[in-house]
Amino acid sequence: MTDQTAGFLSVSQIRDEYTSLTRRKRVYGGILLIVFIAVMASGFRIADNRNAGSFFDGWHRILDYPTVVLSEAWEKIAEMPLHLVAFFPALVETINIAAASTLIGTIAGTFLALMSTRGMALWPSQIPLFRRISDICRAIPEIVIALVLIFVLGGGPVPAMIAIAIHTAGALGKLFSEVNENASLKPVEGLHSVGANWSQRMYLGVIPQVGPNYVSYALLRFEINIRASAILGFVGAGGLGYELRNAMSWGQGRYDEAAAIFILLFVTIVVVDQLSGLLRERLTHGSNKGARA
Repeated sequence: MTDQTAGFLSVSQIRDEYTSLTRRKRVYGGILLIVFIAVMASGFRIADNRNAGSFFDGWHRILDYPTVVLSEAWEKIAEMPLHLVAFFPALVETINIAAASTLIGTIAGTFLALMSTRGMALWPSQIPLFRRISDICRAIPEIVIALVLIFVLGGGPVPAMIAIAIHTAGALGKLFSEVNENASLKPVEGLHSVGANWSQRMYLGVIPQVGPNYVSYALLRFEINIRASAILGFVGAGGLGYELRNAMSWGQGRYDEAAAIFILLFVTIVVVDQLSGLLRERLTHGSNKGARA
């Protein structure tokens, strides 16, 4: 009876301790939520005071600009096919910027990832250095890099491509290194035992394991880079964003062109998103036919 009572008291103590811990978590969570709301409210108030106009004074006009653009586009709907054809070369330039930057960034990110992973790095003592390089590449926004490069190289697609490639290398380097952490090192050790050099060990022992995930992340980054290349066009980096800036800055009278550019950009992003999603699904999970077989 004494042992049963002792056991019952032990369970009771555990239950009380768990209840106390749950209450503390709820209190801490409530405090953090209050602090978060207070910081957000304070930040919004400071930003609103520094803004040229108050948010609350102008929020009811938030749909005015889209309404003007759509109404003018509807009035000139007959000219829409001509605008789509006229801006198609700029769309191709935007896709080329995204594709080239993704390719360069993927190659650089692969190198950074292999150099940043224990058991794979060519120079193990330099792993922290390559990790910091990857951190720096993805910490600086593309638009900041593009502005500096535009000042040095002038306007055009090249600064945009370099800026996006640098950021892509840092982002993919981080993602690829996490994939490398889950790869088996036994093939690498086996290749090393028969005298394979570093590039052969990586190409034959690591890439076959991580290749599908590498391609999946690279396709995902390609979608992001299309949006980034369009945004960088606003700062003079060429492509569809540059044409959109010109159409919007010209004002009323060319809003139909802005609408055509929006349509091109939207359709392109949707199509690329769907295609890359299908490719990623096949790479990571295989085809349905293969699964049934």
